[in-house]
Amino acid sequence: MTDHIQCHPVEMLSFEKQQPIIIKKSVCLAAIYQKSGAEPLWVSKEGPGERAEIILKYLEKAGKEGLNPADYQVKKIKEQWTDLSLTSLAELDTLLTYNMVKYIHDVSYGQIKPYMVNPELFAEAGERGFNPLKMLAAIQKMEDLEAFFQSLPPQHHQYQGLKKALVQYNGMTYNGQWRKIILKKSIRPGDEDERIIEIRKRIALLENAGVERLTTANRSLFDDNLTKKVIRFQLNHGLDPDGIIGRKTMRELNKSPQERLDQIKVNMARWRWHDHTLGDKYILVNIANYRLFTYEAGELKFSMPVIVGKRRHQTPVFSGKIKYLEFNPYWNVPPSIAKDEQLPKLRKNADYLVSKNIRLFSNWQEDSVEIDSTVIDWHAVTPSQMAGFKLRQDPGPDNELGRVKFVFPNQYAVYLHDTLSKKLFSRQTRPFSHGCIRVSEPAKLAAFLLNQKGNTWDRERVSHLINLGKRKVLQIRPTIPVHITYQTVWVDKDGQINFNADVYGRDETLYHALFMK
Repeated sequence: MTDHIQCHPVEMLSFEKQQPIIIKKSVCLAAIYQKSGAEPLWVSKEGPGERAEIILKYLEKAGKEGLNPADYQVKKIKEQWTDLSLTSLAELDTLLTYNMVKYIHDVSYGQIKPYMVNPELFAEAGERGFNPLKMLAAIQKMEDLEAFFQSLPPQHHQYQGLKKALVQYNGMTYNGQWRKIILKKSIRPGDEDERIIEIRKRIALLENAGVERLTTANRSLFDDNLTKKVIRFQLNHGLDPDGIIGRKTMRELNKSPQERLDQIKVNMARWRWHDHTLGDKYILVNIANYRLFTYEAGELKFSMPVIVGKRRHQTPVFSGKIKYLEFNPYWNVPPSIAKDEQLPKLRKNADYLVSKNIRLFSNWQEDSVEIDSTVIDWHAVTPSQMAGFKLRQDPGPDNELGRVKFVFPNQYAVYLHDTLSKKLFSRQTRPFSHGCIRVSEPAKLAAFLLNQKGNTWDRERVSHLINLGKRKVLQIRPTIPVHITYQTVWVDKDGQINFNADVYGRDETLYHALFMK
């Protein structure tokens, strides 16, 4: 075995301090086989054992999880499977060990490659604390290795739905090439256009309907039946369902089954980063779909439109727990907004803060004193000095957080809250915030969160509390999970696959990090 482990203990120690041990094959194997006394784990002189067969089986099936079997050296493992020479068996054992550990990590926590490429953008990818020695020790004690492998991927309906979609799109067959259809002007219901023939074929394929059954002899006619199909296509692709084939609809129709496959794989990877157990009662926010969903006992209770961060103030992806609600909250203006947005307004109008019911304090400490903002020469105040002031907007109808704030403490200082800008919820795309998530129906959401453990809350009771106009904090016990996700492919309650626009332009970056050498 030692011929296939080329790493010294000193190298192991220095590497572990810098990067996860799983990153480097030689370091990982040295650590494992040092623990085993350089004894083989999966093979004997007679060849690979039953547990080795189970490991190979799941490495071969990696494609069903949106992973690439080539990343786990499946071809090389199979080439050496029947070679009973001691040298080959020793190498086969190390191949099985490293690739099994790597697969377990990847299917459980997501590949770590995106984090290594961009730690800020893909902060949730992989598990830096993954310990292959502990994992291996646990596996060696397991009686049912098959059940263990089956339990590794997320079991919730979103991931499993994408897994089914992967099979569906893998099985699509298309006669001819998926050429880009050029659109110079919109095609409307009632129009005759030769491109309608190709559009019919694509929609039929994507609906998994096989060959289109024509309701008219004229295949190039944009008839009523096709209009219904176009509207359904638009709804399933995050588009305005106007029934018109315009630029945005054509862009989605031009995406080939292979492009959709890549998109599904990217989104399966994102789900592996999240907690695999979402909770019995939880909130899920899909940034890319501008929507919030509430679930309880596996059932979707309701959903609502939300507003998410602008492209330059992107809402982060993470999970947390809602601990309390703040009714009629204060708004402590973030220093970045104070210096970048409030200071320019004050230089134009010294009464600006007063007009917005925002009070000015000398600093962010508890012993800070309130200052009259109308007597300051704001032209003499620098942005860095402005950031040192504390600006606090009192509760009221003009408060930027609206009437309810939903708090789940996190490193990003992100939370859910009400908003004054109700008209923005009618927009098809809604990236307008500084990173926090604005909800369209705060009273309904508050009632959902508070209604537990014998406490009966409805929207009327919440509205009464809001209308009192006084600041009040209510604890959520037990706390309720909230999952902030970024899914450009997702599955609805009926199992229907849906696609969204990639609002932050992350899909291509993630795909290259995952699959490009």
